[in-house]
Amino acid sequence: MISGRRHEQVELKMKAPSPSSSGPGLVFIYSLSLILFLLFSFLPSSTFASSARCHPEDKKVLLGFKESIYVHPALTQWDPNTDCCDWAFVKCDANTNRVTQLFIAVTTIVGPIPPGIGDLPYLEFLDLSVLNNAELPGSIPDSFAKLQRLKTLSITLTPLSCRIPQFLGQLKSLEWLDLSRNKLYGPIPASLGKLKHLVNLRLHGNNLTGRIPHSLRQLNPYLVSMYNKLTGDASMLLRPDSSVRWIVLSDNRLNFDMSKVRFPQNLTGLYLSHNRIRGSIPEEITKLELLQVFDVSYNRLCGRIPVGGNVQQLGNYSFVHNRCLCGPPLPDEC
Repeated sequence: MISGRRHEQVELKMKAPSPSSSGPGLVFIYSLSLILFLLFSFLPSSTFASSARCHPEDKKVLLGFKESIYVHPALTQWDPNTDCCDWAFVKCDANTNRVTQLFIAVTTIVGPIPPGIGDLPYLEFLDLSVLNNAELPGSIPDSFAKLQRLKTLSITLTPLSCRIPQFLGQLKSLEWLDLSRNKLYGPIPASLGKLKHLVNLRLHGNNLTGRIPHSLRQLNPYLVSMYNKLTGDASMLLRPDSSVRWIVLSDNRLNFDMSKVRFPQNLTGLYLSHNRIRGSIPEEITKLELLQVFDVSYNRLCGRIPVGGNVQQLGNYSFVHNRCLCGPPLPDEC
């Protein structure tokens, strides 16, 4: 196979008879071979890379996706006569040459999210962010359930208005799920608790309602789900045997007794401000050596703030506007 790389072609020495000692037929063959050799030597290598790389089915999917994009300058190079592995926003695996990454941002999609993306079976990274759409009809396509190699799914800062689909719990390779700053509504699917490799779950800035699924207690993700309308108990996410380090659940409607919470030893940051949390702050907080943030302001907590550890260095803003908290770092004495 002709690879298109000149140094390899030079090594392919033609063993044709000399034209001066051969008949007309061999002269013609020799001349044609020489022409082809020179032609292949000076053509750009990408011309042949396109035939050797870029799986045709992947290229077909990408070209179909291109039809759904409204005027993006970088997509003008998505030419069917070139190698899709060299296209902007696309990355292929160096060994399989299958498309593994697709990043589309700051553009406008015509119609719903194209379901054809689900036909990229080797996709590991998908980012559809900062869409300029006034609206984005439909939902996350069911075809995405076929993306079993997907590790990162990010759909953020879009007008997407739908429920979070249950089938996302079938993406067993998923490590990073970011659906923040959309217009998603309804509950968080319990099926997300099946994502054993999930280390980062970002759902903030939507209109999510209902209780946090108990199934999420099995995970230890960096959880960010502030600025929603979540209700009920979130204490199951805070347990001694958990390795979770950061939980951000501010600006919801959570309602549980803080007194009964037992914290993970590696807890580094906990944001629970602007909820309806009651009870008192457990003394155990003073033993959290890695604690940097513990924001429980604007809740309904009472009692003395535990003294010790890093607690008094957290600042009074972490405890203000509660029902009857007292003691340092607040100015109110108990």
